[in-house]
Amino acid sequence: MKILALNCGSSSAKYQLYDWDTKKVLCKGVVEKVVVDQGINAFIKQDSPSYVKNHPCPSHKEALQLIFDTLIDPQAGVIKNIKEINAIGHRVVHGGMKFARSVMITQEILDKIKENIPLAPLHNPANIEGIMAAKELLPKLPHIAVFDTAFHQTMPPHAFIYAVPYEWFEKYGLRRYGFHGTSHLYVSKRAAVLLGKPYKECNVITLHIGNGVSIAAVKNGVSIDTSMGFTPLEGAVMGTRSGDVDPAIVPFICKMENKSPEQVENILNKAGGLKGITTKYTDRRDIEKAALLGDDKAKLSIEIEAYRLKKYIGSYTAALGRVDAVVFTAGVGENSSIIREKACEDLEFIGIHLDKEVNRGTRGKEAMISTPDSRVKVFVIPTNEELVFIEDVVAILENRYDVHTNFTYSFQSSDYKP
Repeated sequence: MKILALNCGSSSAKYQLYDWDTKKVLCKGVVEKVVVDQGINAFIKQDSPSYVKNHPCPSHKEALQLIFDTLIDPQAGVIKNIKEINAIGHRVVHGGMKFARSVMITQEILDKIKENIPLAPLHNPANIEGIMAAKELLPKLPHIAVFDTAFHQTMPPHAFIYAVPYEWFEKYGLRRYGFHGTSHLYVSKRAAVLLGKPYKECNVITLHIGNGVSIAAVKNGVSIDTSMGFTPLEGAVMGTRSGDVDPAIVPFICKMENKSPEQVENILNKAGGLKGITTKYTDRRDIEKAALLGDDKAKLSIEIEAYRLKKYIGSYTAALGRVDAVVFTAGVGENSSIIREKACEDLEFIGIHLDKEVNRGTRGKEAMISTPDSRVKVFVIPTNEELVFIEDVVAILENRYDVHTNFTYSFQSSDYKP
C-alpha cells in the first residue's frame, strides 16, 4: 500500500510518498513559489531521488499535477503509474472543536473545514485549496484530513477554557486549541519506545522548537496541556512571534503608536519574538553566531527564549505530577545544544540531569542527552509528522482507528527505529 502525504501551504506544496508494506519513504519533495507571481517561477525539488524542475504553477492544481507527473517521471519517478497510490493524507492546520481525530474527506467534512477558516485564516484556505485540487485530479482515491489541533482535543476544560466571559467560548469557540499536534504525537510515541514503556503509561514533556514553538504535556499518552492557544501566537518566544504578553499591551500600543489592533497583532506575529528582541535575527544560528561575537541583544534573546522554555518545563512537571522524559524536536530543538542546555539548566531538583558533553555533540539525530542516572530522561528526537499522516490514513482505511483517543496504534516498537 502506497500513501501520499500532502502539506499545502499558501505558496508551497510539500509531499512524501510512503510504502506501508515495506515501511520505507519512497521519495519526498516540495513545490515552491506556487501562486506567487502567477507561479511563473515555481519549481519542484525532490530529495529522493534528487531532482529539480522549473514549471509554472499559478494554482495548487498545477502544483499537484507537477507532483504527480514527477512521481511517474522516467528520470525522477518512483512508481510506474499514478494508480499505484492508494490514498492521500492532507494536513489541515485547524480542526477547531469539530474534529478530534483524522477523518475521511467528504463534501460535508470539507464544508466543516471551511467553517474553521476564521480560526486559521493564514493556513486553512491553502489546506483546502490542496484538498480540492487533489480530489479533482484523483477523485476516486480516498482523501483523509489530518489536523494539527486534533492531538490536543484531549485537554480537560480547566486547561483549554480562558478566564474571559464564558459566552465568548459558547458563541465564538474562543478557547485553547494548540498546534503542532502531529509532531508532539510522533515524538511522544517515539519517546515511549526509547523508555521501553507502553505509550499509555508514559508522561512526557515535548518541546517543538522551530520558527514556531510549542510545548505539550502528555500524560498517559494524551495531551493534557499545550502552550499555543486560540492561535499559534500564544506561548513560548518564537522566531517572529511574541508568545505570552500582557494583553493590555495591544490597546496601549494602539494609542501610543496610532495603530489599529490588526496592525499590532501583525507586529506581534511577524516582528516580535527573537526578531523583535535582536531587531534583525530570526534564525537561531545567526543569533548564536552574533552572541559569540558579543552582540548583547543576541545574548539576551537566547536567555529569554531558554528561560521561557524552562518555565514551561517546570509548570508542566507540576501538571503531570510525574515526568518520564523531556523531548526536544524540530529544527532548533534538534540542532541547538545551547538552547537545550539553558532550558534544562538548574532543573536537577525535578530529576533532570543533562550530560553537557553528549548534548553538545548532538545535532539533528536521535539521542539521549541526559546522564544515565537522570530520573527524568532527556531526548533529542527528530520529528516525522508525515509518518503520523501515513499511520492515520492506513488506520482509517483498515477501520481500526482508536475512537476513544485521538491517535492510532498501528505502529509497533519495531517500526520506530531511528
